Amino acid sequence: MGLSILFGLFFLGLIVGAPVAFAVGLAAVGAFLYEGLPIFVAFQRILSGISVFSLLAIPFFIFAGELMLHGGISNRLVRLASAAVGRVRGGLGLVNVGSSMMFGGISGSAVADVSALGSILMPVMKEKGYDADYAVNVTVTSSIAGVVIPPSHNMILYAVAAGGGISITQLFIAGIVPGILMCLALAIAAYLVAVKRGYAGEEFPGWYALLISFAAALPGLLTAVIIVGGVLSGILTVTESGAFGAIYAIVITSLVYRELKWESFKRAVYQAVRTTALVMILVGCASAFSYLLALYRVPELLINVLTTISENPYVILLMLNLILLGLGMIMDMAALILICTPIFLPVAVQCGMGPIQFGIVLMMNLGIGLCTPPVGSCLFVGSAIGGIKIEQAVRTIWPFYLALFLVLMLVTYVPAISLTLPGFFG
Repeated sequence: MGLSILFGLFFLGLIVGAPVAFAVGLAAVGAFLYEGLPIFVAFQRILSGISVFSLLAIPFFIFAGELMLHGGISNRLVRLASAAVGRVRGGLGLVNVGSSMMFGGISGSAVADVSALGSILMPVMKEKGYDADYAVNVTVTSSIAGVVIPPSHNMILYAVAAGGGISITQLFIAGIVPGILMCLALAIAAYLVAVKRGYAGEEFPGWYALLISFAAALPGLLTAVIIVGGVLSGILTVTESGAFGAIYAIVITSLVYRELKWESFKRAVYQAVRTTALVMILVGCASAFSYLLALYRVPELLINVLTTISENPYVILLMLNLILLGLGMIMDMAALILICTPIFLPVAVQCGMGPIQFGIVLMMNLGIGLCTPPVGSCLFVGSAIGGIKIEQAVRTIWPFYLALFLVLMLVTYVPAISLTLPGFFG
């Protein structure tokens, strides 16, 4: 009955349109009251959930991403990608994917990727004769590189939700190869669709222009080097590297590129504070929710249910992926990370998948959810920027979904893809 109250109140909150954090918190409080536990225990769990030092890195990463968005770095990354691969058939589609890989690796946010690069590339693509649905599909699906390629604040949420003991540095490193594979698969899909539709390539500007574009984009690209390199070298912790990354972003966008004006800086601060507040409220409420999931032994119940269907670990992992893909279609990514990790991680470990590998699989599943209806935030933003209905984009997006799903299966069943680099760096 207590478990029914917990999930019943949660889904009721979602149905009536309450914010996810409030739905999670109210469901947890209702279950605490039903069990007769003192209400201050619920608030203790909420406070303990946000009193985690590693969470301090999240506002720094978010702020650095906002500065990238408003400081002119995205424009230079697009010019670099255009000079490098724009001459290929359907080159602007490949430019889109390449820009997303570089910008996502700096900002760590899929929605920021869609907002920044979509506003730049979609009008140009339509002007060059590309269909609007193609421009939206490429932009939306390639944006999820930002949740896999480091730095990613969602990986920090996963490490916290897993109960500690997971190295955020190893998570960052583990996301590099899968993120690159995702972008390569999307580039192939974009190229094949472009060939089928008869899109032309751009004229190669020459090696000198490519060198100039690289030199202009290099200061922005160094943001990711500072953040990830500082952690890998052991000089900085994840939190310290996030702080240095934000400071570096301010210096580059205001003094080097000179595009970060006072109004843009205020917008970046406002968005960073707003997003951080939402994340922290969600983390606290999810901590109380996870406490009850452990109390009701939900992971054990799920294992029993799945093993009654099949005892084959490969089949169970496939079912986990399908469940996560389905959940990603109806809920926000951050909330799912905090709710699903304590439920599904024990199941994955029992099937032989380590916490690091499962973290990458979880990121990929929920990242795909950002591009799927009915509540995929990246799909909504991309369709709005592209000026088309979501239904129009979804009708032709299946080649990109297929590319992402194939990479997801590879990462699920070939551990070396995500674990080789973390093992190499110790």
